[in-house]
Amino acid sequence: MRHNKKFNHLSRKSAHRKAMLANMASSLITHKRISTTVAKAKALRMYVEPLITKAKEDSTHSRRVVFSYLQDKHAVSELFREVATKIADRPGGYTRILKTGNRLGDNADMCIIELVDYNEAMLASTEEAQKPKKRRSRRGGAKKEAPAAEAAVDVAEAPAEVISDAEVVEEDIKEEVKAEAAVQEVKEEPTEAKAGDASEEAKEEEEPKEGKAE
Repeated sequence: MRHNKKFNHLSRKSAHRKAMLANMASSLITHKRISTTVAKAKALRMYVEPLITKAKEDSTHSRRVVFSYLQDKHAVSELFREVATKIADRPGGYTRILKTGNRLGDNADMCIIELVDYNEAMLASTEEAQKPKKRRSRRGGAKKEAPAAEAAVDVAEAPAEVISDAEVVEEDIKEEVKAEAAVQEVKEEPTEAKAGDASEEAKEEEEPKEGKAE
């Protein structure tokens, strides 16, 4: 009788099935990701996850138990040295199945089975999602409004400063015009004085001539 024997035989005999799952488990531990059918991936997940849990306790007995399933010493050393330290804080769920579509030959459902802690892209996305979001409170609104008010005051005062500068420039121009006019007046005064002296000299010369004639 086969009560509660619900695992998938994968159309293989017991020895063939165990050897295939052992090889797939060794490849998964070594390469951290393999491509296979969905049915085989689900069977592999049930096969390899108890071994990964066993690897959390690094002892001779644990290594011998895992080796009895995998029959690959390189995969066992990789599991206990690197994988076990990576998944030390994870309480199960060490693998992930990602469906990739159907196979061209027999239209079988294909997928990728991988170790969760070795997918760097998904780990980065989960870290970004877990970052705490900034909370906005009403108290912070007054602080944000203060710089805006200062900017408004500066904008209001700017035209007055510009106007005062323009007035100063106009006054400077007026003073320069007055200074130029004064310089021209000073230049014109000597010419007038010389003309008056010349007319007086001409009169004096005429007066003696008239006296001689008399």
